[in-house]
Parts: sequence; C-alpha cells; structure tokens
Amino acid sequence: MILPGSHPQRRELNDEVHARPTEAMAAPLRISYLALLVEPAQREATWEAVVALARRSAVTPPLPGVSHFSADFGLYRLVWEQHTEFHRLMIIAPGADDPFGEPAIALVPPDWVAALPGHLLVAAHLALVGAGETPPDIDDISARLFEGNVVVGGELAGGAALAFTDFRIHPGGFNRFLVLDRSMSPRQAGRIVQRLLEIDTYRMLALLALPMARELGPFLNSSERELADITADLVKADEHAEPALLERLTALAAEIENREAGTLSRFSAAEAYHELVQRRIGELRERRIEGSQTLQEFTERRLAPAMATCRAVAARQDSISRRVARATTLLSTRVDLTRERQNQEVLAQMNRRAQQQLKLQQTVEGLSIAAITYYVVGLIAYAAKGLKADGYAIEPDKVTGIAVPVVAVVFFLALRTFRRWLGRRTRKARAP
Repeated sequence: MILPGSHPQRRELNDEVHARPTEAMAAPLRISYLALLVEPAQREATWEAVVALARRSAVTPPLPGVSHFSADFGLYRLVWEQHTEFHRLMIIAPGADDPFGEPAIALVPPDWVAALPGHLLVAAHLALVGAGETPPDIDDISARLFEGNVVVGGELAGGAALAFTDFRIHPGGFNRFLVLDRSMSPRQAGRIVQRLLEIDTYRMLALLALPMARELGPFLNSSERELADITADLVKADEHAEPALLERLTALAAEIENREAGTLSRFSAAEAYHELVQRRIGELRERRIEGSQTLQEFTERRLAPAMATCRAVAARQDSISRRVARATTLLSTRVDLTRERQNQEVLAQMNRRAQQQLKLQQTVEGLSIAAITYYVVGLIAYAAKGLKADGYAIEPDKVTGIAVPVVAVVFFLALRTFRRWLGRRTRKARAP
C-alpha cells in the first residue's frame, strides 16, 4: 500500500517514547550515579567525554546527536543520558559483599571521572541486593550501611521490593540507596532503580530555585518600600515633581524586570521538577513499613515548603511588577495631561500673538494704503498743475481732493482682493 507523504519529524516523534529505555537489572548489583549541570555550550563536550571513554575501552562510541547511550565496558555497564540542563551517568557492576564498600565508579578511570564537564549536583551509590527470608531490621540497616543515621523508606511495587535511604552525603561525596529485591522482574527492578535516582535528581533540581528565592527577599522588600514612597509622593506631587517621580518609577520597573527575567525560568523549572518528583514517587506505589517514614513523607515534608516559598516569591515578584506597571501608567497619564495643558497654554499664547500680529498687520496695511494714497495723489497733483500750466482749464486743488478718496478706495479693494486670492491658494496647498 502506498501511504501519503510522512511528516518530516514523524519517525523522531514516534521514537521519542522509546528514548532512554530502562535497563534490565537483577540482584545483586552495585550502581554509581552522577548528575551534572551543564551550560548549553557544554552539551557537545558531554558527548565527547563519553566518546573518549568508549574509544579508550575499545567500545563502539555513541553516534553524534544522540541523547542516550548504553554499552557493556567489560567490568561494568555505562548508561549515559543527555537532558536539557544536565547529563547523568549510571555505572552498573556486579554486587559485592559490602554493598557500599567497593563502589561501581571505582572501576571507571579516575582521570576521566574528574574531567567530566559540568557541575556535580547528585552523586549516589545504589545497592540492589536480595531481600532474604527475614524481615529487614531498620536499626541494623542504619547502623551497618548508613552510619547510624535515620533512614526512610518503604515497600515498593506492591511489596515486590523495599528501598531505604537517609538522603545524606556520606564520606566520598555520595548519597546511598539500598534496594532489597523480593520478587521483581529485571525490567521492574530497572524501573524502580531509575525512579529512585530520578526522585533524588529532580528533588535537587527543584531546590535550585530556593537560594534564588531567598536572595530575592531583601530586594523585593526594598522594591515595595520604594514603590510605596513613590505612590505616596505621587498623591501630593505637582507638575514640577512628576518628571522626577516618573524617572524613579522607570528605574524601579527596569530593575524588577531585570530580576524577573533572570529568575522566571528557574522558578518555572522548579515547578516542573517538583511535579516530576511527585509523579515518580506515585509510580513507586510505596507502602509504609512500621517504624519508618516513607520516601514520600520525607521528601514532601521538606520539598513542599521550599516549593511553596518559591511560588510565593514568584507571585510576589509578579505582583510588584504589575503594581509598578499600574503606577507607571497612572503617572504617565498625569504627565501627558500636564503636557497637554501646557501645550494648550502655548497654543493659546500663540493664538493671542497671532491676533496681535493680525491687528498690527491690519494697522500697517491701513498705514500702507494711506502712504500709497499720499504718494499717488501727490503725483496726480503734479500732473494737474502741469496740465494747468499748459493752458488746460483744470483746478489742481479740486483734482487732488477728488483723487484722494478714489485712490484710497481703489488700493483698499485691490489689497483685499489680493489677500483673498492668497488665502485660496494657501487652502488649496494644504488640502490633501
């Protein structure tokens, strides 16, 4: 059958559900796990590091652009995953008598581990061992494997496994997880291990927003005080103080926007990681063991308040930003009204000056008519006297007297006609 043309990303989108497959695991196993934060510019370097280790061990390296790699390196199995802002490594080795005495990461070249790109965020050793016939003694587990610390945990997957941890960093810089296998299948064991490590990773990634939220507290306090001072001054400010207030408000808005731009993505990521933590805990199907706190209770009792703090700070920051925006709009409106009033006053002054100029122009025009009439009538008088001297019966004084109103009226009508003609041309030139 011939199908229509496929979407360019059809295969990529379809195979996304198969990305980062779960490893099949069977007890006993030692697992060392690392999660490192990387900058976007370091993403290529993480792939190059895995390629270098594969070539060093004569293993087929990962292809360019892949985000998941899993291969057998002989003494251990390496699983590498590239995520948006971190990459993680899981080294899987056969179990030993002491679950945490000989970690799996010791089988990897130390110089390669030390040169891994990024900043280490999570390091954990996980031991997958058989549960045995007798119920676990939590106090004994704490004393032998967790240095006497209080451990938390419970039954997982409907009782198919048990998991314990103290969420503490032990000597060597690693957290510890103990998983007791009762009746898990290899794939089920792999999913349980992956979810436990993801819970620890996403918990730490979510908490990255907490120091930022604490750091923002003093800034938000000072911003709220500054905004309160500006709005108080705004109530009693006159038009001369408005530009200075607008400048203060604009500077405050710019500073708030700058802080919000630098924190919004981190707070949003914290919400997403917190949701992933809750989802992974739910997928464990955890049941309480008498005398022990569950992973869900321990994680949420400490993580939920931190996330609530981040949400409160983010909401407070957004509220201040909106209040500053409203105050800026109000003050800008006042400044615009003040400028509008000033412009109206300027226009009124210009109108008065124009009227004065018009009156002056009319006065000048009247004087001009009088002057022109004087000179023209003078010429007529000279002409009349010349004609009388030639013998014509003309009275120069009468001719001069008659000429005065005639010349004045003629020049007045001519000047008015010229002004009207000029006005019509001006209106036509302004018309679109």
